[in-house]
Amino acid sequence: MVQKVSTGITGFDHTIDGLRLGDNVVWQVDHIDSYQRVVRSYVDQALSDQRRLVYVRFGQHEPLLEDGFVPVYHVDASQGFEYFATEVHRLIEEEGPEVFYVFDCLTDLLEQWCSDLMIGNFFKVCCPYLYELDTVAYFALTRNVHTYSTIARIRETTQVLLDLYSVDQHHYIHPIKVWERYSPTMFFPHLIKGDQVKSITSSSEAAALFGHINRIEERPDYWDALFQKAASDLTIKDSEKDKMKRKLMSLLIGEQSRMFELCDRYFTLADILRIAQREIGTGFIGGKSVGMLLARKILVTDPEDRFSSYLEAHDSFYIGSDIFYTYIVQNGWWKDRVYQKTEAGYYPYAEKLRKKLQSGVFPNHIKEQFTQMLAYFGQSPIIVRSSSLLEDNFGNAFAGKYESVFCINQGTPEQRYQAFEDAIRQVYASTMNPEALEYRLNRGLAMKDEQMAILVQRVSGDQYKDYFFPHLAGVGNSSNLYVWDKDVDMQAGMLRLVFGLGTRAVDRTVDDYARIVTLDRPTRKPLVHKEDEKKFSQQAVDLLSLRDGQLTSVQADHVLSQVLNVDRRLFATIDHLAGMRLRELGYQDQPDPHILDFKRLLKKTAFPQLMKAMLKRLSDVYAYPVDIEFTGNFTSEDAFKINLVQCRPLQTRGLGKNVPIKQRLADEDCLIETTGHFMGGNIRLPLDYIIHVDVERYLDLTEQNKYAVARQIGQLTRYFKDKTIMLIGPGRWGTSTPSLGVPVHFSEIQHVDVICEVASPEKGFEPELSYGSHFFQDMVESNIFYAAVFEGSEGVRFDPNYLSRYPAVKLDIMNKEETKQALTCVKVKGMELQADIIQQLLICR
Repeated sequence: MVQKVSTGITGFDHTIDGLRLGDNVVWQVDHIDSYQRVVRSYVDQALSDQRRLVYVRFGQHEPLLEDGFVPVYHVDASQGFEYFATEVHRLIEEEGPEVFYVFDCLTDLLEQWCSDLMIGNFFKVCCPYLYELDTVAYFALTRNVHTYSTIARIRETTQVLLDLYSVDQHHYIHPIKVWERYSPTMFFPHLIKGDQVKSITSSSEAAALFGHINRIEERPDYWDALFQKAASDLTIKDSEKDKMKRKLMSLLIGEQSRMFELCDRYFTLADILRIAQREIGTGFIGGKSVGMLLARKILVTDPEDRFSSYLEAHDSFYIGSDIFYTYIVQNGWWKDRVYQKTEAGYYPYAEKLRKKLQSGVFPNHIKEQFTQMLAYFGQSPIIVRSSSLLEDNFGNAFAGKYESVFCINQGTPEQRYQAFEDAIRQVYASTMNPEALEYRLNRGLAMKDEQMAILVQRVSGDQYKDYFFPHLAGVGNSSNLYVWDKDVDMQAGMLRLVFGLGTRAVDRTVDDYARIVTLDRPTRKPLVHKEDEKKFSQQAVDLLSLRDGQLTSVQADHVLSQVLNVDRRLFATIDHLAGMRLRELGYQDQPDPHILDFKRLLKKTAFPQLMKAMLKRLSDVYAYPVDIEFTGNFTSEDAFKINLVQCRPLQTRGLGKNVPIKQRLADEDCLIETTGHFMGGNIRLPLDYIIHVDVERYLDLTEQNKYAVARQIGQLTRYFKDKTIMLIGPGRWGTSTPSLGVPVHFSEIQHVDVICEVASPEKGFEPELSYGSHFFQDMVESNIFYAAVFEGSEGVRFDPNYLSRYPAVKLDIMNKEETKQALTCVKVKGMELQADIIQQLLICR
């Protein structure tokens, strides 16, 4: 039997056959006092019926109920949609079934969120949960304020929608929707007189009533109206412009922060409006977009105007963070999102949500905007990049934690659109990747409002037959943290340079090396023997295959054979020795191979000096070291354009105080001694534990057992995470190829203090810091000291037997028969790592 509930107005109960448990009742009103009147009737009746009643308070209007009348929950809407919606969900969950609610007027949320879309989203997540728990809840909307689409979403979701009018001191209720109830007069307007109701069935009375009611045409979203008003007021005085600019910045960029203040210094109101014009949806544009735009603005406003003529124009679009929430809400996954934000559900619900995020549907009005944007780009390749709210900010780089996806943009419009939607889904799903979750958890960000916006950029470069790529790309750091030569000026900065797409610069690659450029002397080479130049150079080029429709890698010599619209000798030198060997082997018609060494680029062009000046300008303005990603395209030796695609603060602890190191006596033992090849500044670090992977024994392991070693190391570092740990192992830590090093994930070694990569050229193990890669960013951000040990080189000593004098750790983790010979962990009380930048000396003893 249906249990009926009273509105407190007896006559109206008869008209609509009463309320039901589960009803959400939305009142459209002209003034808050009209809503307050019906709320008081409802509350008085509920209290008379001994119902549990709760008032949810968040509005700026006068309270609907006096203090002490019923329990009041104050929820701060200024902290954003996710916080607000989650808090309301939790209080509903705590209150349980058959509770009666009064909510403040939803229109007041516009003051905090400035978005009709998000008000619709809130109602869509709140209403079904209230219905599920057999509650009754009152809401209000101010008439003629919201968009038709917002009202339509609310009407579709709620059980009861009522128009409440006050005309000539008379009050009328006009039901618009009453779910699963009907009577012949239900949807007429009704005059309320105390507890009695008169249905206005007469045409003349109805026409007279509605003739007094102001109805307007479709309104733009509050968000659009706000920006439109700002655009029309550009002639207002400067103080008013600044006030408006900061208001709009708070909507696009975020809350007060160091980045916000930098943006405030460099962006004008006109700049902010141009950004808003290229936003799809509403909400923040995210850290990556802000960093890129701010850096470009800093460069074009350079007092000496050194950079404007070199900067490639950008025409990026931004998918607002509100679309991320809308996507989750529309597809019915908000409960999963709420439970994922709990300690118990953090990982389990993340995996469920990650899978769902890959297959959802976007709202039609958003799909239309996607279509228009793709029509704008035509068949130019684009890249869909994560731009979360916390990304690329002071303290949190999130380097490589979220996805970026290339869209080759070939095929029919339908195929191109599908690929673009899939790319957005992939970026959204990456918010639930284990490494991203671990990163947020370890930085105290797990429960923070981490909204995902998206940056859509035109891929920089040109088409060469079936390939699309830039001439060069890379990563730049304003401070050179990795020094192998006493003469290197650390403040001049460094580049990690590649030919083709920059993916090869930011990811650690197999059997491949980027060109490291010290900007104080760009032609300086890392310590590599002449005969090894080819081996330690870039072997393959990342590019977009237009024919195959994918990102791929192609051998460098094949790519260099294409018509590049510029002399290839800018980037590559002919390898005469290799050419001679080919001819000796009978390959007479084979063209000479090349070495991608960028000699001419670095010696003959203005490129390295320009990059040095750019990095210094950005670092000076940030008052902090910076890390950039860039591309370069040349039309001649003297004519080129740089596309600055990313800029963020480079997290570093600085050099620290000098550490005078007592020279080791000739007969004195030590674990490690090396000149240069370390990163992390001056250090004197007492060690608690050393985890060592033996080169020879690791080499004898099966590939499966090499992965097992990596997982064991993860367990050990988590177990000793509050201790000082040093890792020593062959080749590259974090490689995806076990034959080149230990294939740990960064999350497995983020608690260590020192990472040491040991070279063994004859065994195929070569350290490679991958300066500027995401792995490098993680190490710098986590304050991990790095050292490369080139065993057998002059000035280098490495004696793993030195560890045998310390007691081995006895844990169940270490008792795996198949790996215990290769992996040891010792407690090294009294051992200390010392490094001094001035002496370029490192000793561990």
